[in-house]
Amino acid sequence: MSTSTLDPELLRAFVAVAEHLSFTRSAERLNRTQAAVSLQVRRLEERLGVALFRRSTGRVEITAAGEDFLIDARRILTLNEQAIARLSNQKVIGRIRIGVMEDYGTKILPRLLADMAERFPFVQIEMEIGLTARFLKRLGSSFDAVIAMHPEGATEGELICREKAVWVAAADYTVEDINPLPMALSNPDCLFRAWALEALSEAGRLWRLAYVSSSLAAVEAIVRQGLAVTVVKGSMLSHGLRNVDPGQCLPPLPSAEIRLHRSKTLSPSAALAINHLVLRLHSMALGS
Repeated sequence: MSTSTLDPELLRAFVAVAEHLSFTRSAERLNRTQAAVSLQVRRLEERLGVALFRRSTGRVEITAAGEDFLIDARRILTLNEQAIARLSNQKVIGRIRIGVMEDYGTKILPRLLADMAERFPFVQIEMEIGLTARFLKRLGSSFDAVIAMHPEGATEGELICREKAVWVAAADYTVEDINPLPMALSNPDCLFRAWALEALSEAGRLWRLAYVSSSLAAVEAIVRQGLAVTVVKGSMLSHGLRNVDPGQCLPPLPSAEIRLHRSKTLSPSAALAINHLVLRLHSMALGS
């Protein structure tokens, strides 16, 4: 086999291991044996002439070369899947139900769902936005796929991108100087709410819950009026809001990961459409 070509199956094995940092979990995702996945990764490393992973007992770490190659591998798979989708979209029929957090569901997914609707005209796409911690309990029954937020280092699902939790306030008000700090937050199941209150408590910063809503848009509207501070994803900073630098008057916050979870009972048509969605999400994360 020519060293100038890269087998997509080897790339899929590599990407799976890079996202899960586990040959066992990658094998489950790809429906292969662990030995088969390990062999495919070794073949890819031999073809490239570099080590993509550092392996030790019970631990897998991606190398610097592996991190760099992950970008190219995802791009190649994206082009491959898009070509297949264009040729086979007339054959894909059925319904896909997707659960996603509000900011992604209102700011990112609509563009991608429009693209999916064009490529798969006979697929009925349904989307529900809300707290994904609750959606994950309904994966397989109510949802075919859930795009959820997790603490950094999670292993469940397929990694889409990493997000930084940031404090935000109104662009024209220094609300962060008020004591106790007025907070506008989502319901208790929200990961950012838990992180914000834990960070404030550990820093000894007094706070009060000024506003609570399950709607992120409503929370941001209150913050935009200079009535409170909240926490959002760094990539989702809306007009009229500003990032409050941590360390001066507010404590630092952890990072999060956005991961896609698939139902174990996806139909072939749904799996093809979800694959296309995942690859488009990766493309957006890479800035393409």
